[in-house]
Amino acid sequence: MELRHAEEIRGLLDSCISLVKWRLRTPAKRRLPDVLALCARLRAVVMVDYGGKMPELQVHLCALMASMRKECALVLPLRIMVIEDMIYIVHAEGLAELCNLSLQQQLHFVNLEVDPPQLLLQANQTLTMSGFLSVQKLFSSLFQCDHAMDTIHGTTPPSMNPMIDLSEYNSNGVSIAYSGASQPCEIIELTSFLKDTEITIPVLNGWLLGYPVVYMFSKEHAADAVYNLSTQYLHIYKILICRHQMPSKKSCEEELLSFTVPYELSLGREKELWAEAFFSQLLAKLETCKQVWSSIRMEVTQCYPQAIIL
Repeated sequence: MELRHAEEIRGLLDSCISLVKWRLRTPAKRRLPDVLALCARLRAVVMVDYGGKMPELQVHLCALMASMRKECALVLPLRIMVIEDMIYIVHAEGLAELCNLSLQQQLHFVNLEVDPPQLLLQANQTLTMSGFLSVQKLFSSLFQCDHAMDTIHGTTPPSMNPMIDLSEYNSNGVSIAYSGASQPCEIIELTSFLKDTEITIPVLNGWLLGYPVVYMFSKEHAADAVYNLSTQYLHIYKILICRHQMPSKKSCEEELLSFTVPYELSLGREKELWAEAFFSQLLAKLETCKQVWSSIRMEVTQCYPQAIIL
């Protein structure tokens, strides 16, 4: 991606939002650079929680993506994914790479079922961890990099066909429907995929959204998790990025992503080994699109205990 491509996408976002008559407040519009991060492969999945509630949010987002796809080839790899009442924009190939277990970054887990929360190694085969690893494997079997690449380049293999039931790709009999015929763009509907699992949406989000630290708890212990996290001081990790601008425009920082970690489990702040490894991975990704972004940095701040919704 080059600077002119980024400017094209930003301008297209503004014009298409107006075209589909999606009334977004200014703070919400500031989040739309998420699309740039997806197109540049800095992120694989972003959650859209800034434009209202389902199902109206899905209608507006589908209309926006369909309108943009007509005008810009760079957004063709993007898809909309739905899990229960959560909606995401994903990069097809990026999601496939995320789900490739052999390529995954080292994850760290925080067990919220105990007080105080504890770091949980991936090797610890607790019931909740085993359930999470099983969901990862199911995602891996359904989203494969060669299928994603075929979709991007114009051919549609069986596992990405909008009208095909994907149960044949899942040994547990769970199916995923890609409903594209009645929608203005493809929808990856995964609600039924997870209905029989004990893995909660916040746990899944921690992994899908690319955080290096994932909160771990089961549906049975959701209330415990909320209480245990709400009583903790937290470190808020923010990744801030600055785009190159045309000569007539002023550069400003934008938030690429943010996540929290209990204070007592992250005393090293940005010097934690997992934080340094995570930031190094972001720097490597930035090298592939340095014509667009001029700088990136990690900011760590402290947050007092407060009511948290998971």
